[in-house]
Amino acid sequence: MQENLKNRKSKKRGLDEMSPREIVEELDRYVIGQKAAKKSVAIALRNRIRRQKLDEEMAEEVAPKNIIMIGPTGVGKTEIARRLARLANSPFLKVEATKFTEIGYVGRDVESMVRDLVEIAVDMVRMAKIAEIEEKAEQNAEERLLDMLLATMQNVPGEQSRLQDGKDLTKIEKMREKLRKQLRSGMLDKKLVEMEIREHSSPISLQFFEGSSLEELQYSMRDLLSGLTENKAKRRRMPVDEAADYIMQEEEQKLVDMDQVARIALERVEQSGIIFLDEIDKIAGRESGHGPDVSREGVQRDILPIIEGTNVNTRYGMLRTDHILFIAAGAFHVSKPTDLIPELQGRFPIRVEMNSLDENDFVRILQEPKNALIKQYAALLGTEGIKLRFADDAIREISRIACQVNESSENIGARRLHTIVEALLDDISFEGRQRKNKNVKITAAYVRQKVGRIASDKDLSRYIL
Repeated sequence: MQENLKNRKSKKRGLDEMSPREIVEELDRYVIGQKAAKKSVAIALRNRIRRQKLDEEMAEEVAPKNIIMIGPTGVGKTEIARRLARLANSPFLKVEATKFTEIGYVGRDVESMVRDLVEIAVDMVRMAKIAEIEEKAEQNAEERLLDMLLATMQNVPGEQSRLQDGKDLTKIEKMREKLRKQLRSGMLDKKLVEMEIREHSSPISLQFFEGSSLEELQYSMRDLLSGLTENKAKRRRMPVDEAADYIMQEEEQKLVDMDQVARIALERVEQSGIIFLDEIDKIAGRESGHGPDVSREGVQRDILPIIEGTNVNTRYGMLRTDHILFIAAGAFHVSKPTDLIPELQGRFPIRVEMNSLDENDFVRILQEPKNALIKQYAALLGTEGIKLRFADDAIREISRIACQVNESSENIGARRLHTIVEALLDDISFEGRQRKNKNVKITAAYVRQKVGRIASDKDLSRYIL
């Protein structure tokens, strides 16, 4: 009873129970600062939970409050959206707005982002279903392997006579249980068995001419061609442990209903899908005239119906985009959000200004997050017996140099920390397990020695840091 209570307490709270304040606290574990942005996305996420509790008629009318994050690179725009999707266990896709072109031009059409999101959702649901039936699949795979092993033993003259003597089923069952114990202990892993191998693929889409784009047609044609060769099987001899993996995959495919997976995935995308549209400032602008700028407004007009809500034809069926949450982000150095076409601006009612990061923020980024950069490097080098520690003054010095280089060259935000720490630990990482002194403490003096000169030389830092 006490163990059950402990397990209940240790379980993570579900998103349904989390308030916007608690969602922000969860995001604080990974992203430093940017309170306004966290607050906006937390409210947007909580509103989705609230919408699910409404009656069907009212829920249909509640549209997602799409968000534009405005700020320089490296301040946490993408990380906030990514952590939000993991927290919600929602299908999440990050795409670059610059990949898309107008219909009729070479490039990806805007509907491909929705189709990609559906593929991600199908994988998520399929993996969840596999986890549910994993135990049953393991049992079935084990029985099939035992059948194969018994068949090989019956081909051995001595064993054959022993098993068939008087057709004693009890002896066969005892032999089966003996093999089961050996199989589970790993004693039979290298024993060779012969089995049929088939190429498996996704179900064939017969309506491939209905694809609205070349990309959709390519998907369907690939399924069709792979389906033509699906029935061709070949016999192979392989070790038992390798055969177990093949059989396990076959059993999983038999037990998972892919039609049900597709239905659940489509519903999950429609109700809780999140698309992060990065670099949206690169398609902003309504300049008239000739040249590449002509297509910018065209791309915006193509994206508009997806955000407004439309039906998109995917390989798993039609999907409505009315309730997909769109989070757009851009630096807007050259253009402004008002350079977007008015219809698109109206579909992003929430605008959040992201703050630039200063030296104190960099210190916190290196120390506080669960996935902090220095914790990652300490774990990596720890696999080779090196105990890496950073003194407080070293962390402060790294942060100071990062700010200095950002000010003297391009400001790439927290990404500058990656380049500096990589240059700092270059020699230690190279030596690895061959290093004699396994206890390494990084001090401010060591930081200045390794990267201080490079940072002070503007021309040199431009190429190295």
